[in-house]
Amino acid sequence: MSSAWNNVFQILIEALSMPFSYLTEPHKRIHYLYLGSSLLLAFWVYKKQDIRKAFLSYLLPKSIWMSKSTGVDVALLFVNSFVKVLLVSPLIIYGYYLAYWVNEYLVSTWGYTTSGLGEVQVIVLYTISLTVISDFASYVTHYLMHRVPLLWEFHKTHHSATSLNPLTQYRLHPVELIINNIRNILVIGFVTGLFNYLSMSQIDKLTFLGVNVFSFTFLFFGANLRHSHVKLSYFNWLEYCLISPFQHQIHHSNEPDHFNKNMGAKFAIWDWIFGTLKRSRQVSNLQFGLGEEDKHYDTPLKNLLIPFWMVYESTTRLLKR
Repeated sequence: MSSAWNNVFQILIEALSMPFSYLTEPHKRIHYLYLGSSLLLAFWVYKKQDIRKAFLSYLLPKSIWMSKSTGVDVALLFVNSFVKVLLVSPLIIYGYYLAYWVNEYLVSTWGYTTSGLGEVQVIVLYTISLTVISDFASYVTHYLMHRVPLLWEFHKTHHSATSLNPLTQYRLHPVELIINNIRNILVIGFVTGLFNYLSMSQIDKLTFLGVNVFSFTFLFFGANLRHSHVKLSYFNWLEYCLISPFQHQIHHSNEPDHFNKNMGAKFAIWDWIFGTLKRSRQVSNLQFGLGEEDKHYDTPLKNLLIPFWMVYESTTRLLKR
């Protein structure tokens, strides 16, 4: 019995400490380095827009940081830490299995490659391939979250934020969190297996050496401002290629003309190709949330339970037809 309680205690400690560990983990968005770089970019926007108030008041308005919406963000951050510990972490092993199976399938089908890629080629091509494929998979998943009614009910949790702050990034329904992680596991497993084959198994040693180059650039140059009130936009031409923080804020707008726009994670090119792009210069004022539905998502419990109830009601109506 003591062993079982010890396991429960360890899970509790791991889950409760996880959000705080994000501040020191370099691959997490709210790592202190990325918060610092976002602070500098926010100051640049503050000066550029010639805002007539103290910088601290501009950066940390009470209307945002003391809002109910931010309280929900914090609560779901901790709820999802338990989901990650209990449900997501055990799934990661399947990414390694998938990489192994892909490599073995290619070997059995085509035989061992005779001209393996060099180390530099592996780093460069693996990094580019994983970044592009992951981003496209993220766009497709996000698109489906908006277009498939059942998935949209769970994605509403993220869009129910009526004010944005960096923690809104973690405001996800557990169902969406699991879907996103399964997507990542599939993409990483497949791409790793492919490059493991092409590089004659060098990828095992080199997997993480170059893969963070694009992620670091993305995180360092204002990723935390995507969920904020700081309107950092890019050059008009660049917003056809990369999603600026303000473009993602447009994605959170409750204005019908902005619905289902700017669904790319890093690259805007997918939105450009598929007609879901909205550039910063096309928009001025924004209000966030779901509009009339906001009142149904103003507590953590409502955000967790209402999606299941809505799916149940929709399924019941469908079956009655």
